[in-house]
Amino acid sequence: MPTSHDAAIDAVRAQFGATASAYARSAVHASGPDLDAMLEIAALTGSERVLDVGTGTGHTAFAFARNAAEVVGIDVTPEMIAAAKEAAAAGGVTNVRFEVGDAAALPCADGEFDLVVSRHAAHHYPEPERALGEVRRVLKRGGRFLLLDTISPEEPALDTFLNAIEFLRDYSHVRNWRISEWLAMLEDAGFDAQVAYTQPLPLDGDDWVQRMKTPETKVAMIRQLFREANPAQRETFDIRDAPWGFTIPVALFAATAR
Repeated sequence: MPTSHDAAIDAVRAQFGATASAYARSAVHASGPDLDAMLEIAALTGSERVLDVGTGTGHTAFAFARNAAEVVGIDVTPEMIAAAKEAAAAGGVTNVRFEVGDAAALPCADGEFDLVVSRHAAHHYPEPERALGEVRRVLKRGGRFLLLDTISPEEPALDTFLNAIEFLRDYSHVRNWRISEWLAMLEDAGFDAQVAYTQPLPLDGDDWVQRMKTPETKVAMIRQLFREANPAQRETFDIRDAPWGFTIPVALFAATAR
């Protein structure tokens, strides 16, 4: 019998299988100050083996491959992995390998990697505690984990507002977690972690929904929520009317495996 985890994975595959080409072209995922911050903190020497969990079409994996011995990119969506492999072949990148796999059951050996990274993916993990346990398992003792994702404010009402619009846009969305929640989960999974970087990420509304092929009925619901937003919501998320859009907070967690 399918589990809730299976259903969540099926939702991710359905959503992202249909949008792989859009993510291959996405400027938000291809570059940005958040990716630069990850690379700077990683400070690779060229000898490291790196795992990119939730690699999508491979943007983050390719960036790390420039200074790593080998990068393995894992994603649950076959179409994403196919696009990443195609990009690697087209670019002649030979030190990156892509595989289909679930973050909660990584197809990797214990202690295999020096560094694990995850960028703009963890809000889709149906069981983040299991995923963090898997990351700890495949890391060497003292290995590092760089987790970057969109986050929710600590205030419950603002948290609810953000996750509501995220779910309307993408039914495979699970949760934007709060900083305090991520730190607690990382601690429980066997990491010493800290917030290394935060960034406001401005999003163009039309691009944001078109990339996910959000149905017009749900786009209308998001626009209505934005129009009815109270002053605290408008200020926190920098809600803009023309052209419409908003700003979402991003945090980078730097964690060391105990």
